[in-house]
Amino acid sequence: MDVIKFSSRQQKIMELVKKGAPITSEQLADKIGVTRAALRPDLAILTMTGILDAKPKVGYIYSNKPSYSLLYDYIRNINAEDIMSKPVVVDENTTVYDAIVNLFLNDVGTLFVENNGILTGAVSRKDFLKIAIGGTDMKNVPVGIIMTRMPNIVFLERKDTAYTAAQKIMEHEVDCLPVIEKSMEDSKEILKIVGKVSKTNITRLFVKMGENN
Repeated sequence: MDVIKFSSRQQKIMELVKKGAPITSEQLADKIGVTRAALRPDLAILTMTGILDAKPKVGYIYSNKPSYSLLYDYIRNINAEDIMSKPVVVDENTTVYDAIVNLFLNDVGTLFVENNGILTGAVSRKDFLKIAIGGTDMKNVPVGIIMTRMPNIVFLERKDTAYTAAQKIMEHEVDCLPVIEKSMEDSKEILKIVGKVSKTNITRLFVKMGENN
């Protein structure tokens, strides 16, 4: 049997609930020093795995259920390739203006950037907002100038679990992660993007699980 690896914040939540149950999400957020919204994914994981019970209008209590649940067993067998969607990719030389148009036409929060088919970076709405506020000529600046470059991009591989994807999205506070394939060319490892896993993909997975009971 695999052991569930909880984050330090999830462990802190468990300790607080053990000591002060019943305790509301507002109280937990206040004690940990984060917003309620930031805690939602952690609380979802802890209730999903049977560690906590959520009592409406009461709060969270520590559960006597086994910490290893069938639901967790199900989730850890779902891979990134099972839930990923098509990424929106642009070339490094695409202008910032054209990249923004791509962003909104495809209704996404992040564009992935490649050069000759190789993943080289990512650019988010926040990046575009910063350059827009700065008054830069967006029709002449290539997106490669403002993107976050590899190796500073957090990514997934096809066989990484959906659980791992959710943890990485929370830990790094991003809206999506690229799914990559590694290969060797001229004795050099290259990364090619084959998909993406976003907060929306994770939400769809939960909705599907709920529909299927």
